[in-house]
Amino acid sequence: MRAHEAGALHGEIGQREPAWLRPPADVNALVPRLWPRHVTRGPAGALTVAGLDVRDLAAEYGTPAYVLDEDDLRERCREFRAAFPDADVYYAGKAFLCRAVVRAIAEEGLFLDVCTGGELATALSAGMPPERIGFHGNNKSVTELTRAVDAGVGRLIVDSTAEIDRLTALARERGVRPRVLLRVTVGVEAHTHEFIATAHEDQKFGFSLAGGAAAAAALAILDEDVLELRGLHSHIGSQIFDASGFEVSARRVLALQAQIRDARGVELPELDLGGGFGIAYTTQDDPSSPHELAKRLRKIVDGECAAENLAVPHLSVEPGRAIVGPAVFTLYEVGTVKGLDGLRTYVSVDGGMSDNIRTALYDASYSATVANRTSAAEPLLARVVGKHCESGDIVVKDEFLPADVQPGDLVAVPGTGAYCRSMASNYNHVPRPPVVAVRDGQARLIVRRETEDDLLALDVG
Repeated sequence: MRAHEAGALHGEIGQREPAWLRPPADVNALVPRLWPRHVTRGPAGALTVAGLDVRDLAAEYGTPAYVLDEDDLRERCREFRAAFPDADVYYAGKAFLCRAVVRAIAEEGLFLDVCTGGELATALSAGMPPERIGFHGNNKSVTELTRAVDAGVGRLIVDSTAEIDRLTALARERGVRPRVLLRVTVGVEAHTHEFIATAHEDQKFGFSLAGGAAAAAALAILDEDVLELRGLHSHIGSQIFDASGFEVSARRVLALQAQIRDARGVELPELDLGGGFGIAYTTQDDPSSPHELAKRLRKIVDGECAAENLAVPHLSVEPGRAIVGPAVFTLYEVGTVKGLDGLRTYVSVDGGMSDNIRTALYDASYSATVANRTSAAEPLLARVVGKHCESGDIVVKDEFLPADVQPGDLVAVPGTGAYCRSMASNYNHVPRPPVVAVRDGQARLIVRRETEDDLLALDVG
């Protein structure tokens, strides 16, 4: 379900319903593209992941909990590597990062993109080779830059004149020559939510292409000859399904490459087209495969390089959501069920906006299913909500659940691997859930559940 479609339906349930809001033929069915690949229903009707029953996971680890299908994650890493054999694939750590994930993506041959000192610390503590790390960020501190340079981070994506000055001074002081990419704001309006569109002019990231700032910055770096300018970087946003934005972005960035060549006789050897590849959150979403994405992007770059008489640069891409998003679901327990005549039924679970802020923040849409059993009851239009003291504490805006959903049932929400745990909070002093990785019939805790003692340990008053 698209966000704007969901918003239009609020308060209009009794009116003519679009196709996606019609009751499903089987309320127990799982749509494969919404779920981790090793999730199915067992003989008793409960969901299983990699052979483990979610009822057993709930009993051992509690709810809410993020459940990671580790083989699914690794398979998606391998698919991106196979789709981009001549490019570098940087996993975008902001989607979700912990040491176990760092080790997994490193073992599968991926690079890693970080954007804060904390993400860099996590990567280094997990043993990620620093030369395979890229460091983003619009306001990197001197401390963060120093740590990155001293660690030998493979590339820094510079985002402002102030950062170039800081990094240049640091490089001179350390006697090193950091590799950098210049982030370019290409003026592309990506077809996504305003808050996750990052290439239009009126926002905080990068150097403006239209205003000439990007060209000036690139030439200044080359003339100063302290930093090693490897190439240009653009990122048009997140949850993108339409490849046309990448085409426009590549055309404009490669035109800048040609401008730099004509001005200084230098062809920059690298080009990063960013990430933001969309995934399926509902049945209305139909994302492209890594192979399809690679084919389109390579065609775009090859064509534009030919038009500008440029050598094809070494490409890199930055999938995050597309790797970890579909590999995780969140498991909740139902606490109360409240029917409102003529409106909808509210199904309250034991988590909410503290473990998934995306619905409230981005008007994002999700799917859900009763996970501990199947049911022959009629489908019921429900809203899955959390336990927080906010009317906007919504996990799933509109979903069909069986009419006999009741307290004690488990509800699973797929597609929660990206930007759920990484954006989780302690709102209302609720401890954040654990992350449980499942593989080959074995479960292991990779991020433990927070406790009230953890919360109180920070309160020194």
